Amino acid sequence: MSIATKNPTIKNSVLEFKSTTFSVPVLAIYETELGHIKSLLKEKISQAPEFFKNSPLVIDLQEINRQEEAFDLLPLIDFLRENKLIPIGLGGGNNKQNNLAIEQNIPLHTIRNSQANKVVTQNTEKNKKDLVINRRAAEPDTAIVESMLISQPIRSGQRIYAKGDLIIMSHVSAGAEVMAEGNIHVYGSLRGRALAGVQGNKKSRVFCSSLQAELISIAGHYKTSEELDKTEHNSPVQIYLQDQALIIKEL
Repeated sequence: MSIATKNPTIKNSVLEFKSTTFSVPVLAIYETELGHIKSLLKEKISQAPEFFKNSPLVIDLQEINRQEEAFDLLPLIDFLRENKLIPIGLGGGNNKQNNLAIEQNIPLHTIRNSQANKVVTQNTEKNKKDLVINRRAAEPDTAIVESMLISQPIRSGQRIYAKGDLIIMSHVSAGAEVMAEGNIHVYGSLRGRALAGVQGNKKSRVFCSSLQAELISIAGHYKTSEELDKTEHNSPVQIYLQDQALIIKEL
C-alpha cells in the first residue's frame, strides 16, 4: 500500500508576509485649534466625499510637537471616525499622544522627512493656519526607477502605484485609482482618480485621451470632477501645475 506524502508547495503557499509599496493619505496638523481643524476638514471632505470615504489616514503631529504646543488627540480621532476616515497610524506624537493612539488601536508610524514633507512645509509658510492633506508613498525611493506599462483596463476598486511614470494603454474605470511619482499617461478614458507626483514632484503631468475623472491631483494639489472644465472632456488633454493651480490644456 502506498503512503501519500504531503506536498510542501501547497503547505507553504497558504500565506506569506511580503514587503510592498502602498500609498496612504497623511493628515499633517499645524495648529491646535480643533474647531478650525474640523471646519477645514469638513470643507475638504465635501469637495470629494467619495475620495475620502473609508479612506485610511496617518495623522502627523510632528510640527505642533516641535513647537511644544499641547494638543488633545482623542477628539480629532473621534471626528475622523465620525466622518468615515480611518486613522491607521500616528507619527510625530509625544508620549501621551502615542499612548492614547495605542489605546485606540492606532499603530505608531515613523514620519520620514521626504520631499513630500518639504513641499507641505513650504506651502504652509504662507499661512500657518492651513490644514494640508498630502498623499505620499510608504517606502523610500529606489535607486533605479522604471516606468510601469499596463495594457489592460483598470477596473473599479483597483489601485495602481508606480515609482516612475505610469502608462496605461486602456481606460481607467470610475472608482479606480492610479498613482505615480512621475507622470501618468492614459491612452483611453480617464474616469477614476489620477494622482501624479505623489512624492511632491511639481513637474509631473497627467495625459489622457478623454478626461472624465473623479479627481486629478499633482503634488498634492487637486481638482474634483465638479471643478474640471467640461468643455475639454472629449479631447486629448494634459494637466499640469502652474502657480499652485492645475491647468488643463488640449494636446
